[in-house]
Parts: sequence; structure tokens; C-alpha cells
Amino acid sequence: MLTALRLRFNIWLFRPKVESGTVVLTQRRIFILPTRQGLAMALLLALMLLGDINYNLSLGYVLTFLLAMMAVMSMLHAFRNLAHLEVRAGRADAVFCGETARFMLHFRNPGTLARYQLVLRHENGGTVTFDAPAQQDSEVAFPLAATRRGWLQPGRLTLYTEFPLGLFHAWSYLHFDMRCLVYPQPVEEAALPPSDAPDGAGKRSVAGDDDFAGLRVYTAGDALPRIAWKAYARERGLQVKQFAMQVGEELWLDFDSAPEPDTEGKLAHMTRWVLDAEAQGLRYGLKLPDGELPPGDGPAHRDECLRRIALFGLPK
Repeated sequence: MLTALRLRFNIWLFRPKVESGTVVLTQRRIFILPTRQGLAMALLLALMLLGDINYNLSLGYVLTFLLAMMAVMSMLHAFRNLAHLEVRAGRADAVFCGETARFMLHFRNPGTLARYQLVLRHENGGTVTFDAPAQQDSEVAFPLAATRRGWLQPGRLTLYTEFPLGLFHAWSYLHFDMRCLVYPQPVEEAALPPSDAPDGAGKRSVAGDDDFAGLRVYTAGDALPRIAWKAYARERGLQVKQFAMQVGEELWLDFDSAPEPDTEGKLAHMTRWVLDAEAQGLRYGLKLPDGELPPGDGPAHRDECLRRIALFGLPK
């Protein structure tokens, strides 16, 4: 009951919402409260003041009010350490399940004074501590464990500081619209399914003009630009350059062909297929129960295949 009331109170007070663009930490976004050390300091000052009044200690008054002034200045410095910082979200590269995602945040300090001991904290307890030099941009990577496939969102982060004396806790909330795609963790080994290529490898070579494929002996009628003049200069005789191009065959990575009985196991198997097919330079297509992706190759095709595998059965 108390937990629910506290949650509703926090929602009403702090009004969490997803933001985009650049966020400027104005006084309306910064909250400040004394820490345990600050409360202990306040109690100590109260006791000292009572002693000064009781014994009429002039130097005691001086010391008490000097310490009180120091505590007030500490509160102002804690607030200033966050005030007017500019924050915007960066990108987060895709990772595999079990790895650590890194959400990039960009901080700009427009002031002439550096900001020290800034801390980013996640609801799960993870923290990152950094400084923000004066009139400079700082890039901070916030790590978050990727424990399951699909979209990973950091949710609301807390930016706080207790600089300089730890007597006051000043904080602000950051909730950016950013997310990281988490691919299934691939199995260690998985033989690629057979293809309809002549060698079963998913591609075959035919004569063309794309890639150098070696030299052959010159025959009458060969084009002069194809002659390997460097080889002729090395007294290897007249030789002609040969070129070939890779003609892709349809190597299909089918969900139903994966040997694992469960869905997550099949997706992990298909992830390994995609990585191996791309590493071998093959052309491959993807077949999932919710659709197909025509054969292709290259990093963009690989990423699209992994994206479809990662989001299979999940909200897009």
C-alpha cells in the first residue's frame, strides 16, 4: 500500500515523460535535499548553537555560523554543479544477448566553470561518474546489460551530484527516447543449410568484369588492354588477365530448418547462420513464419536479417 502511494506521489510530483532533443537543466528540473551527512551536520550545528547560548561563547557563535555558512554555500555549489547543463541522447549500437549495451549521452557545459563528480544512475543500481569541463562537450557511455533479445530501453536515468562536501544531494531526471536492438546470442557452431549452387556454397563464378581471377596464356584475338604487361616485363611471356564475377544463388535460411525444438533456440541457430553466411561472402535469404527477406549480401542485408530475427514475435 505504502509503495503504491509512494509511486503515485513520485509520478505526480516529477511527471516523468519521454523526451527528445536537447534538455537544459533549469532550476525547475533540479531537486535538492540534504544527505545523511547534511542532516548530521545540521544536528551538530543545532547542538553547538544551544551550547553557545547556554554558555554565552562568543567564539562559539563565530564557529557555529561559519560552519552554517559553509553548509549553505555547499548547497549552492551542489545546485550550480547541475544548473544549465545541456544534455542530449546519442546512439546505441546493436549488441548480442548477454553483452553490454552502451547508451551514449552528450553533455555540454556552456559555463566557464567545470562541473565535477556528476553521476548517472539507473534504476537497477548501475552508475557512471564523470566530469564536465568548462565550455566543452562530453560524451558519456552508460552501460546496461542486454539480457534478452528485442528492444532494450534504459528508461529513466538520474543525474545527481553531491559535490563539493557531500552535504546535499542535487538531482534531475533524464528520460530520453532511445533504445538499443539486442540480437539473439548465436550458437557456437551451426553448419549452413544446402543451397542450389553447383558447389552448394551459395555462389558460383562466371566470366565477367568484376574481380581479378588470375592469368592465362595469350591467344590470338585477345584484347590488348587485357595483356599483363608487368608479367611480360618480368620475362614471363605474354599473358592475359582474367576476371570473374560472383553470381549469387538462393541460399535460404529457413526457420523450420533449424534443428532446435523451441523458438529461441531456432532464432539463435539462425543468427549463427546469418553471421557465417556473411563472413563467407554468400548470398542468402531469410524465411521466418511472419515473412521472407529476399537473398542479398553485405552489411546492410546482414543487419536487416538480424533485426528481423531479433524482433520475431515481438512488437516492432
